[in-house]
Amino acid sequence: MSAQAQMRAMLDQLMGTARDGDVSRQRIKFTDDVVCKSHLLDCCPHDTLAGTRMDLGDCPKTHDLALRADYEIASKKKDYFFEVDAMKHLQSFIADCDRRTEVAKKRLAETQEEISAEVSAKAENVHAINEEIGKLLAKAEALGAAGNVEESQNVMDEVEKVRQRKRDAEEEYRNSMPASSFQQQKLRVCEVCSAYLGLHDNDRRLADHFGGKLHLGFIEIREKLQELKKLVEEKRDKIEQDRMRRLDEREREDRPRRRSRSRSRSREYRASRSSGEGRRRRSRSGSADRRRRSRSGDRRRKHRSRSRSRSRHGRHGSSERGARHT
Repeated sequence: MSAQAQMRAMLDQLMGTARDGDVSRQRIKFTDDVVCKSHLLDCCPHDTLAGTRMDLGDCPKTHDLALRADYEIASKKKDYFFEVDAMKHLQSFIADCDRRTEVAKKRLAETQEEISAEVSAKAENVHAINEEIGKLLAKAEALGAAGNVEESQNVMDEVEKVRQRKRDAEEEYRNSMPASSFQQQKLRVCEVCSAYLGLHDNDRRLADHFGGKLHLGFIEIREKLQELKKLVEEKRDKIEQDRMRRLDEREREDRPRRRSRSRSRSREYRASRSSGEGRRRRSRSGSADRRRRSRSGDRRRKHRSRSRSRSRHGRHGSSERGARHT
């Protein structure tokens, strides 16, 4: 990349898409589906593994440092939850890598000479020591490149101790194998990047692998995936806590209203009962009055009937007495 292109990229990263008034660039927003959310979070495998043996080429989605700058500015005011998209992307990528690792292991198991479980365990021990040496050598080189010469030398002293352990492990492995079989290159698949490692690889080969861009790139991707998983889980927990807090607040706000409505309904119920009892009392009083009036009427009718009966008997007796005198 030329110095001018590097300068433009730096300005894009600092100022975003609107830095020079280019309207065509502003037509694409970082929220659009065509934009790679992993790139916005600086963890797209297409960027991380560029220039390695497993270079993935261009990402099918848009990569733009200016859009990343737009996102970084906007995300300070609003959470867009792009971590979920990036996490799913990296999960899919790592799952594919792990499947390739298992296929490579199966292929090795089919092609390499069968050995006993004891011999296999000794071979694995040599591989593990090789991995330890490779990581230490890569660390020593990185420290030396950064100018930490003393720390780099301390790491190299540790490498010498591990080399002695390797020689002892190789001797133990050699004694457990036939001479003809020992010279065969026993391969192992790297669990991080799925590359092949040889049992008899020298220090330079080990350092190149464990300190190489491919292996370190896969470490970066795997660590970023774990970081995203933790971040997404924390955000989901926070959302759930906020939801429960809002429910509690709404519950506290509604409680007085519910008590008020309950008291109102209770008053209405008591008033309704009082009104009903009053109507029943009036109804009973009216019924009693009607019964009293009915009984009084009956007595009056009986009295009038007896009076008329006595009157008739009186007139009839007088007539009989008058007839006898004549």
